[in-house]
Amino acid sequence: MLRIQELEHRLAAPDFWSNPDQAAVVHKEQGVIQNVVNSWRQAHDAWEEIRLLLELAVAEGDHETEREVAYALKSLDQRLENLELECMFNGEHDANNAMLTIHAGAGGTEAQDWVEILLRMYLRWAENKGFNCEILDRLPGDEAGIKGVTIMIKGRWAYGLLRSEMGIHRLVRISPFDTGGRRHTSFASVFIFPELDDDIKVEINDKDLRVDTYRASGAGGQHVNKTSSAIRITHLPSGIVVQCQSERSQHRNRGTAMKMLKAQLYEREQAHRLDEQQHLHGDKKEIAWGSQIRSYILQPYRLIKDHRTKYEIGNVDSVLDGGLDPLIKAYLLWRH
Repeated sequence: MLRIQELEHRLAAPDFWSNPDQAAVVHKEQGVIQNVVNSWRQAHDAWEEIRLLLELAVAEGDHETEREVAYALKSLDQRLENLELECMFNGEHDANNAMLTIHAGAGGTEAQDWVEILLRMYLRWAENKGFNCEILDRLPGDEAGIKGVTIMIKGRWAYGLLRSEMGIHRLVRISPFDTGGRRHTSFASVFIFPELDDDIKVEINDKDLRVDTYRASGAGGQHVNKTSSAIRITHLPSGIVVQCQSERSQHRNRGTAMKMLKAQLYEREQAHRLDEQQHLHGDKKEIAWGSQIRSYILQPYRLIKDHRTKYEIGNVDSVLDGGLDPLIKAYLLWRH
């Protein structure tokens, strides 16, 4: 509440709009915080309604209403858990949509199958959250699975929640592709980038770009087979490559690919600044841009362990079915 009051005081200052860029940042922060406060107030009002309804049901011995109250309490509990997570966000772009990219690592067909499993996990998680998802690019595996995929996840706090997933994910299991039934270890890398607001400026020179067109590899009927609508953009100075094939329009695919490039260049610059800061302060702690963060062990026992937080879950199926929230919450608490 103190921060809200401080922002409201700044908004009321006579010279507030003399610096439009700074004013826009303050106005956006005020809106984000106010949304959180409003959500807590609505949750409190819901609790008051449930309490009164329960008192009435007990007084009248109304068992059907008591069952309604139990259901409402369960729903409110989930709502409060989500609000608790939101209060842990402090990143500039945590409230933004997220672009999530998964690449197969060591393990060949095994790793490509692992990418497909992870993709399903994140899509199910997003569905449970009520987020919208769109597959921007997908490269099928040679025999099975997926070599690489990029999806856009649209929803409030999508980036803040998914930041915990950045890094290398390791799978240990009996291989379904090994006739000898041996145990295999597979790796996949997950990268998360925020969809940047239009007011974030990232300088990209056309001369630094190589743009290639190609035929999309996914579904789409005759159009996919006849039209080179997919776009691949290579940023020559950094070596970053982005591609998009989600639309039938080459122009739209290029626009989305440029958004992806802008996000990656922005995150790269932020990571570089953080690296310099830590170097200046003598902090030797590694930035998690490729370090193994989590292991999913299906054989000889079943366990998921996050190597940063030391949090463990034995219900592997629940997590692979989209139940990521306990791991995300543990990460947010650990980070704070």
